Amino acid sequence: MRNGLWIEEEGLRIEEVGAAARTAQDHGVDRIWFSQRTGWDALTLIAGAAPLTSTIEFAVGVVPIYPRHPMVLAAQALSVQAVSGNRLTLGIGTSHPQIIEGMFGLSMEGPAKYTREYVEALGPLLSGEPTNYAGERLTARGQIEITGAEAPDLILAALGPRMLKTAGELTAGTMTSWVGPELIESYIRPTIDRAATDEGRPQPQVIAAACIALTDDADATREWIRERFGAAGDMPAYRAVLDRGGKAGPEDTAVLGDESAVAKEIQRFADAGTTEFVFCPVGTPEEQERTIRFALDYAAQQ
Repeated sequence: MRNGLWIEEEGLRIEEVGAAARTAQDHGVDRIWFSQRTGWDALTLIAGAAPLTSTIEFAVGVVPIYPRHPMVLAAQALSVQAVSGNRLTLGIGTSHPQIIEGMFGLSMEGPAKYTREYVEALGPLLSGEPTNYAGERLTARGQIEITGAEAPDLILAALGPRMLKTAGELTAGTMTSWVGPELIESYIRPTIDRAATDEGRPQPQVIAAACIALTDDADATREWIRERFGAAGDMPAYRAVLDRGGKAGPEDTAVLGDESAVAKEIQRFADAGTTEFVFCPVGTPEEQERTIRFALDYAAQQ
């Protein structure tokens, strides 16, 4: 199982992000992950940080598809490939009604169908191929050509059955949030594998991002997570997967405890079929620092 590290970029300058990425690189972390939120544009951040490193891979988890046409996203992603030495993994997803409809004023009607059309249009563009795509809701005609840019791995954030089917049939895999090892083993892995097998594709990646904290007070850390991320439990896609896993809220999916307990839980993710575990440090500043040290040591030992 590969290891990834999510970097909290809010409030950081590009040289600080680059320094954090170099430290991760020196300790053997496979891939750095950034989120697309309301600060840094994640792909631009990768373009700025990548030249400050040499070998570590970068990923965005995820770019919301509704505000960016496939041709626009393909041009940006391939530009990042060109300046990063082809070290990008492009994660895309629908985001949530609270953001797409509430902030952007765009319709999220039929997200699974729209996502499939988006991926069908985006795939050839990322490979530099001409496309003449005309779906029910999306049109993409043209070609993106950037010298030296290879097609990045395309990952689809997928939690529902239809989205997992699209991920398995058309992309390199999925990235999960608020999902524990039990649900990966019983639901995520078999669903996406079946879709890929039916299309004669190789086994997809299953990348599990999890809140993680080395802590001596797990209850207090769960409360920290609930206060900051509890609203995610009200978002339809997350609510559905939390209910499927029998979890009351995001705080119940966290990996918490001492070094031994955390290592055992990470192994459970590996045993469930996870191909990459992404450390998302949470908790007090001291807990986050302790967690990052653990993540770096864990990567160095792999």
